[in-house]
Amino acid sequence: MQLVIVESPAKAKTIEKYLGKDFKVLASYGHVRDLPPKDGSVRPEEDFAMDWEVYNDQRNRAQVKAIADAAKAADHLILATDPDREGEAISWHVMDLLKKRKALPSEVSRVTFNAITKQAVTEAMKAPRELDQDLIDAYLGRRALDYLFGFTLSPVLWRKLPGAKSAGRVQSVALRLICEREREIEVFKPDEYWSVIAKMEQDGTAFDARLVRFDGKKLERLSIGDKGTADAAKAAVEQGAFKVEEVETKPVKRNPAPPFTTSTLQQEAARKLGFSASHTMRCAQSLYEAGAITYMRTDGVQMDMSAIMAARDAIADRFSEEYRPEKPRFYSTKAKNAQEAHEAIRPTNFAKDRAGSGDEAKLYDLIFKRAMASQMSTAQLERTTVTLREATGKHELRATGQVVKFPGFLAVYSESFDEKSEEDDDNLLPVMRKGDSPAKKAVEATQHFTQPPPRFSEASLVKRLEELGIGRPSTYASTIQTLRDRDYVRMEKNRFFAEDSGRLLTAFLERFFPRYVAYDFTAGMEDELDEVSGGRAQYKALLENFWRDFKPKSDEVMERQPSEVTEVLDTFLEDFLFPEREDGHKPRWCPLCAEQGREGGELHLRGGRYGAFIGCVNYPECTFRRKFGQPGGEDGSNDGVMGEDPETGQQVERKTGRFGPYVQMGEGKEAKRASIPKDIDDFDLEWALKLLSLPRIVGQHPDTGKDIEAGLWRYGPAVRHDGTYGKLQNTGEIFEIGMNRAVDLLAQAAQKGAKRGSREPLKVLGKTEAGDEVKLMDGRFGAYVTDGNVNATIPKDKDQDALTLEEALTLISEKAAKAPAKKKRKAPAKKKGAASKGTAKKKAPAKKPAAKKSGNAKAEG
Repeated sequence: MQLVIVESPAKAKTIEKYLGKDFKVLASYGHVRDLPPKDGSVRPEEDFAMDWEVYNDQRNRAQVKAIADAAKAADHLILATDPDREGEAISWHVMDLLKKRKALPSEVSRVTFNAITKQAVTEAMKAPRELDQDLIDAYLGRRALDYLFGFTLSPVLWRKLPGAKSAGRVQSVALRLICEREREIEVFKPDEYWSVIAKMEQDGTAFDARLVRFDGKKLERLSIGDKGTADAAKAAVEQGAFKVEEVETKPVKRNPAPPFTTSTLQQEAARKLGFSASHTMRCAQSLYEAGAITYMRTDGVQMDMSAIMAARDAIADRFSEEYRPEKPRFYSTKAKNAQEAHEAIRPTNFAKDRAGSGDEAKLYDLIFKRAMASQMSTAQLERTTVTLREATGKHELRATGQVVKFPGFLAVYSESFDEKSEEDDDNLLPVMRKGDSPAKKAVEATQHFTQPPPRFSEASLVKRLEELGIGRPSTYASTIQTLRDRDYVRMEKNRFFAEDSGRLLTAFLERFFPRYVAYDFTAGMEDELDEVSGGRAQYKALLENFWRDFKPKSDEVMERQPSEVTEVLDTFLEDFLFPEREDGHKPRWCPLCAEQGREGGELHLRGGRYGAFIGCVNYPECTFRRKFGQPGGEDGSNDGVMGEDPETGQQVERKTGRFGPYVQMGEGKEAKRASIPKDIDDFDLEWALKLLSLPRIVGQHPDTGKDIEAGLWRYGPAVRHDGTYGKLQNTGEIFEIGMNRAVDLLAQAAQKGAKRGSREPLKVLGKTEAGDEVKLMDGRFGAYVTDGNVNATIPKDKDQDALTLEEALTLISEKAAKAPAKKKRKAPAKKKGAASKGTAKKKAPAKKPAAKKSGNAKAEG
């Protein structure tokens, strides 16, 4: 019997059907083991020795046992995991695990295929090879690097930066990009400019002509900067008699984009379909396992020659011969750090223009059209520019238009872009000749203001990370999701906004660890890992170079007092926290001290047990404080009556309570209330009534017949069904989501919950002084309370159901107070000269991050 190991059950089922009865195919459910999430799993003092453990998950342990039992009865082990670094690592883990359990068959081979089709699988079985040790070493280097970065830096954050949860090698750099864009937007000074447009008509066809020369001077975008000049220009156009002086027609050619890579698929799916990067990858994984597309984690832009010929045949079948170019098209990537070992993402069968259902079908359609278009003819366009002048020649108008003469690949697919150029002009112009005098219908002078750079969308963030060579496209989805899960960023209208905690963390890293959040350094690490995977470098040498500088730096910051760290950040963030005030007061002016006639009131950044805030130097006499993210001013209150409900006539009021702003309709026990989410920019009566109407019934679940509700729950917008919650991206989606997506989200949430166990709190007890929720949680070792920073076990003699907020805060304070005393044990740790595994055993019992999800999740980079 021959035992074949793949990652997923769906893949196993398909492949077993192709191979026949002599083969047994089992799934590993992704990685079978990982580094334990505790200190000492990677030991630099022991030549970077690494400990591994099987995921502590019943399903995974049972599956590992099933693989080991099957391996004992097998003559030949065939490792057929995905054809990339992670796939090679999974195969290595399985083989190493079986070796240690004395269950490894005498014959072991590795096979790879880029598509799950019968032909690809059977051909791969004819060409077995050994495991690629260079790829395995690159995986080990990346995994150790990420572990050392996170498990060394996170304890520093917990002790020196209250409220910070963790940091990651790639995640922190992605967060820095988002925060830097936020700064650019805040310091942006808009410039006023005006455009003058003449509404013209020729032979019954209307068109627009822009003023491009005024008083003999060529106009740039910002040339007309005030209303007076704009009015003068408008009057000149109104009074002038314009004739056509030049008609210039130029042919324009557009070539198709290459087939999708992982990165470009995520970008286009975000633009065209509104998919998140993680949802795109889930759909692509399903299509790959169903044999519909080739492997979806790739940097390559080239298709196999047989696929190119199949695409060309499909083009000829669907279109006339002119849509198929004389020669095939070949592409090469321009992305930094690209590894083109695999094909681009394409259909496995170009005769099949549909596959899957729901969102998978939509994604397949995108992949199919992009791949086919990549082999189609160039689009032929014609761009016409018409110049009109009045008699003096001082004023000039210009009209541009574009017409498609031959669509070529545009008949199938047109690439999307985040930002549309001002010069993009697809308007059709009427036929005009020199000497024509089009009729002038109206002249408009329009005021504009320059806009700040746009916030990142998922598509533009992925594009920027790829341009900088940071991380790998296959890890972008998990990196972005981590930032959202840890509340470092939020999404509003499909754009990333940096949260206060994210900005503070980025400022801390930029100030104390600038090298390790530098774009060049992070991209350079990817280059070095590529050298390892290519067999040109040793991964332990890479780790040694990193650790030599990183460990002393983290030790140095750990020795600083928290107050010293806060003082440094107070100066570093001064422009953001204390901008110039319009009322003439100094930026750090304390309004409470001024109100009470107290001298010396000055605001500074302060660090509390529950996070950073702004406080006065006159504390405790002055109790003024504001949240970290309220730069320069007092809390603006918009409380009051918003209007009436047209159905009931009841007043709708906006109020501010202990837990933030909310709206209320009615009084007493019958009153309806709803919290106001942060992601609603222009909150008005219409929004208030929508929120007060929640929850919204989406429909009945097809399996249970019970209602699916969309609403704002304790942890944000989500759909709910029978105790299961499917998280939504924003508040607006509550009122837009349909049945198909709701059922899909609930299914994903149920699957996730089955893997990890419920992380919903048993009870929310209230909030800390800094505004953090205090929650009663059910943990592995019993009930505990947490404020998000410190976990405190509830004594056995204490009734958890009767626990009060004050008692919980006391437990948390007592637990937090113990941490500094433990820190002094670091002294012996400095003698790590000949330290062994035991040296790294115990640091302060600070909160450690939860183990990453087991099974089908690949390692985050």
